[in-house]
Amino acid sequence: MSDISADALLKAAAQTLSSSSDTARLDAELLLCHVIGKPRTWLYTWGDQTIAEEARAAFATLIERRHTGEPVAYLIGEREFWGLTLETAPHTLIPRPDTELVVDTALARATRAEGQLLDLGTGTGAIALAFASERAGWQVIGADVVPEAVSLAQRNARRLGIANARFIESNWFTALPPTARFELIVSNPPYIAADDHHLNEGDVRFEPRSALVADDDGLADLRHLVDTAWQFLRPEGWLLLEHGWTQAEAVCAMLNECGYVQVESLTDLGQQPRVSLGQKPMNHTV
Repeated sequence: MSDISADALLKAAAQTLSSSSDTARLDAELLLCHVIGKPRTWLYTWGDQTIAEEARAAFATLIERRHTGEPVAYLIGEREFWGLTLETAPHTLIPRPDTELVVDTALARATRAEGQLLDLGTGTGAIALAFASERAGWQVIGADVVPEAVSLAQRNARRLGIANARFIESNWFTALPPTARFELIVSNPPYIAADDHHLNEGDVRFEPRSALVADDDGLADLRHLVDTAWQFLRPEGWLLLEHGWTQAEAVCAMLNECGYVQVESLTDLGQQPRVSLGQKPMNHTV
């Protein structure tokens, strides 16, 4: 078989993926770098280098899997979030840039040198680890009902050397002692309705339904978190929730009905309402 350069491989792969991915060239670069064990910067300097036949075969297999829709994050087993490289797996959601808004918002309200944050439905540990990496004086707990997700988040913490975050198996608040209290509770819970057509499109086709879908048109878990978080928040503590762009009004109504103050919604990178939050008032201790 004739010699084929990295540039030639990428050009052909991007063409193959162009009908199935909006990020065809990027996908091809990430997959080839994964196969040959090089950073993407290598491609820009050494793109004329020949790629070995064994690596070409492995690359072709990954391109075909990507062409059928399988997410790059699952194919290479990692995703960058908040500048952190996180291990990913099919039993957790893939961290997405819009979720960095949760981290931004939490950091803006973590004004004390020390405190406690609870991340519910932590998955890869993305939110918990990003926050913990920026607030060394805080203690962070990430909780997930899926044991494999907890193990994955623990591995991410160890690999990143983040010592102030720990992860527990819990169905929302169930594993927490009733006396536990937090300055911040955050979550990116399931919020998609079971009949939403987006579940049959793109990467979400391969992601765990249990991490995506909730009853009551996607609002059931959001409602449970609003109602139950109150008990576990310190006075003046904040609850931050990611949700679908059509759900901001409903989530803010829940927060107001429960007694939270300073309720508002914030917009994501696409200028859509993505995170709603509220504060437990000072005069409430229970």
